[in-house]
Amino acid sequence: MADNKELELAWEFVNNTNRSIFLTGKAGTGKTTFLHRLKMDCLKRLVVVAPTGVAAINAKGVTIHSFFQMPFGPILPDTDLNASKSFNRKFNKTKIDIIRSMDLLVIDEISMVRADLLDGIDRTLRRFKDRNKVFGGVQVLMIGDLQQLSPVIKESEWHLLKPFYKNGFFFSSHAYQECNAVTIELKHIYRQDNPTFINILNEIRNNVLSEASAAELNKRYIPDFTPEPDAGYISLTTHNNKAEATNITELNKIDGQNRFYQAKVEGKFPEYAYPNNEALELKVGAQVMFVKNDSSPEKRYFNGKIGKVIHLDQDEVIVHCPDDEFSIVTKPEVWENINYTVDKETKAISENKIGSYTQMPLRLAWSITIHKSQGLTFEKAIIDAQGAFAHGQTYVALSRCKSLEGLVLKSKIHSRQIISDANVITFNKNAEANEPDEAVLELSQKNFQLDLIVEMFDFYPFLYPANRILDIYYKNRGSIEGQVETPLLTVKTAITNFLKVSTGFNAQLKELSKTEPLPDISDVIQERFKKAVAYFKDQIETHFVTPLKSFGYTTDNKAIDSDLAKAVDLLEELLAAKLLFFNGLTDGFSSKSFLELRAKSKFLAKDKPKKSRKTVIDGTANVELFELLRVLRNEIAEKNDLIHYQVFNQKTLYEMCETLPLNKAELLEINGMGKTRVEKYGTDILKVIRGYCDENDIDTSADKIDFTEEKVAEKPKAPKVDTKKVSLDLFKSGKSIDEIEDERELTRTTILRHLSHFIDSGEVKISDLMPIEHYNELKKIIPKNKFESLTELKQLVDDKYTYEELRLVLRALNDA
Repeated sequence: MADNKELELAWEFVNNTNRSIFLTGKAGTGKTTFLHRLKMDCLKRLVVVAPTGVAAINAKGVTIHSFFQMPFGPILPDTDLNASKSFNRKFNKTKIDIIRSMDLLVIDEISMVRADLLDGIDRTLRRFKDRNKVFGGVQVLMIGDLQQLSPVIKESEWHLLKPFYKNGFFFSSHAYQECNAVTIELKHIYRQDNPTFINILNEIRNNVLSEASAAELNKRYIPDFTPEPDAGYISLTTHNNKAEATNITELNKIDGQNRFYQAKVEGKFPEYAYPNNEALELKVGAQVMFVKNDSSPEKRYFNGKIGKVIHLDQDEVIVHCPDDEFSIVTKPEVWENINYTVDKETKAISENKIGSYTQMPLRLAWSITIHKSQGLTFEKAIIDAQGAFAHGQTYVALSRCKSLEGLVLKSKIHSRQIISDANVITFNKNAEANEPDEAVLELSQKNFQLDLIVEMFDFYPFLYPANRILDIYYKNRGSIEGQVETPLLTVKTAITNFLKVSTGFNAQLKELSKTEPLPDISDVIQERFKKAVAYFKDQIETHFVTPLKSFGYTTDNKAIDSDLAKAVDLLEELLAAKLLFFNGLTDGFSSKSFLELRAKSKFLAKDKPKKSRKTVIDGTANVELFELLRVLRNEIAEKNDLIHYQVFNQKTLYEMCETLPLNKAELLEINGMGKTRVEKYGTDILKVIRGYCDENDIDTSADKIDFTEEKVAEKPKAPKVDTKKVSLDLFKSGKSIDEIEDERELTRTTILRHLSHFIDSGEVKISDLMPIEHYNELKKIIPKNKFESLTELKQLVDDKYTYEELRLVLRALNDA
């Protein structure tokens, strides 16, 4: 293939540019071979799809409808693809990851793809990638021959589509019109080598069959032709029922015992994609065709090879083909049905076998439909094109044959049977007049590399999440506590500056590229690139990363919390991706390295555990008390069937942690704590604060506080005591935890925390503080969960476990 300049040009366009490509060519020019090579050696992350099940299996890809979850009816521009009830448009995470990280989409047999279906693909790719770019920024390789099979469109469907499309072919789609695709036609024919026959096929293909060519072709018209039994002729006909009837009739003519071979179907393998009969009936003497290439190293047969059955056994069929000096011992072959997944380790898009079909790679072959013959090559064929009813059928039938000598016509070929679509002829002429050459390739390569560099220094996507966070904050100031405005304003200013600098850099780059070679081999551009990377790395650290370290918020409103979290997640994902690029390309630009990093960047958010943003109280503002009071609030809410903020809201919680109220009068001064709340919950709240102050040696004269009085007079401070030791002594004296709680006027949580300090010394056992079975269960459960706070952990586990138990096991696990 290396000597075929069109194939190599196509290879360069696919691998080294971002141009979408229509790769076409006459039958037998190597389109399928090119696809197989691409799947083996392409540097890009690709997915292969095809319009039918059989085409998808042959291309070792998946169907368009299954991958993109498309409806089968017309897809109009105003159709809401996500609103249909007749099919599933809810994409799973794996599918979304594949689409988001995909560089190249290959569509095989593109001639059969309707215009509206290609537009549906475009809309789906935009949904998950870049909504402002055609096909979401994905490069699309379309493989097929417009002179072969055309899209199937019912009259009722065309009635709906006609207002939007000039014709039903893929090139009439809005996406194709926009994508600026190059058309590369493969001209070297591998199937035929007779110049006369090749010329006849070209004329039929272009709807200009001359009288001389028609006369030469019709020399093969032999109306009463009856092949010798072992000659290996196959009859090509227009309708399926004619082909089936011929095969059954011929099989029944053979005396002798028949044998059935039952296919073995495993996993998911749809019936419409079966390559041959599930129950294959054969007899010795039957004419058969191989329907798969030989998977063994000997390569004894290929898809379309004709032979005769000479022996049948339980596990094998022996076939002899004309002109072969050997017989082929045929054993079952396996067809695999795949879907695409993402490798957990490498993050590569990989094929995942979801089903298989195991059967003898044979079918009865006295006759076959022209439709099913697409992609096959026959040494000898009898063609009945009299009933040709669709564009390209006559061409498909004739082009299956390797030579004029192996061809027999049952009826003469007239120009009226050469059904060619005027739209196709016009498209092909335009494409031929604008064929790309080396100069177009070089310009496309340069633009591709420049586009990647522009993408790397593009900070415009950062504006949305930054503005969104500030917008939410400004509209809900009363419900959000923490450091939001100052760090985000700093970040927003940095983004604005980055945009100005990157715009200037991109303009300079564009100017340099006019005289410089490709960016990845230009010393001048590489030097500018490295300086830009160093500049942005430094600026991001100073004006982006550092301000975000002080960013934090907390809110009781779940809707606000969810909206903020989404915007912050997006901002952090964008930042992580930028840092990945800047750290990975410090030594210079390489398109291959960039594509690898871009694919990796799509999984950063998934792999990186989310850091907590909800703890906005810093060390001086009593983080631990914040969590203790939040736990108390949840317990009170649960006990009284309330929503947590009905006990006290987040702002109140924040203020209590800042001011440490020590009696009911001080508690009344806290915003949001009215008389009713203080009467209902004040004692419990003050117990928690007192316990916290005791345990952390915060001098508040807490032992002298009277919780029932508004204020107490100043009294001399009591001598300093170890509050944990007091609780331990009471426990050792035989008092229960409840009794110690009452005597010390501290919460049960505080007493348990006191006693847990003596587990390491052996003075207290874990079983003294919680049921041992709960302890053993939680030791297994907790490590399996991801959580940012005790409250979150409580929501993840069974209600039977208390906050105190969770805290005890967490402490034990941390000490282990």
